[in-house]
Amino acid sequence: MREDHKLQAAVQSRLDLDPSINSSHIGVAARQGIVTLSGHVGTLLERSAAERAAGQVKGVRVVINELSVELAGISRTSDEQIAERAYARLASNVSVPLSRLHLAVMDGTVTLHGDVDWPFQLQAAIDDLELLEGVREIRSDAQIRPPVSADQVQEKIKLALARVAPLDAERIDVTANGSEVTLSGQVTSWHEKGLAESTAWCVPGVSQVTNQITVL
Repeated sequence: MREDHKLQAAVQSRLDLDPSINSSHIGVAARQGIVTLSGHVGTLLERSAAERAAGQVKGVRVVINELSVELAGISRTSDEQIAERAYARLASNVSVPLSRLHLAVMDGTVTLHGDVDWPFQLQAAIDDLELLEGVREIRSDAQIRPPVSADQVQEKIKLALARVAPLDAERIDVTANGSEVTLSGQVTSWHEKGLAESTAWCVPGVSQVTNQITVL
């Protein structure tokens, strides 16, 4: 379809113009507002930057990020070095309860195990690990075990959404299964969809957010 080709070109152009992204090995496909990125980049930060850039293009409803991280063989960092640097970096971050987390490293992939109280603590650990040279991928099976009851999570999210000015909270449905939350309904932009999700994550007791909101 013509609109798909126009969106594909717009996303490719946005990637080409971003100085933090080497788009020469990135492929873009677009279909009815769903954009898929394929190919490879040099770092995890570049992978995240490409996803953000694509999501900022008008008309993009969903970004599927299939980019892999391929490191130059000459600059490969050993798993032992990655493990040492990862532990040191997380130990210096006051937001990360390192005593409750442990790391596994294999072929440049770092996996987080253990548990934390809040989502922001796990995200802080992931953000730190993304900055490490030589990391190909970050995985996590760490559990979020909030110290508060999850019974009121749904109501707290509804109240939080109602306070966010750009959002029409009445058009967003919230369902909670314990600490796991699902958002559905409709918004008018990709930004509003992301804003609703980030608002839900900020509510104490939330361990998982599934964002099924549709962008009109």
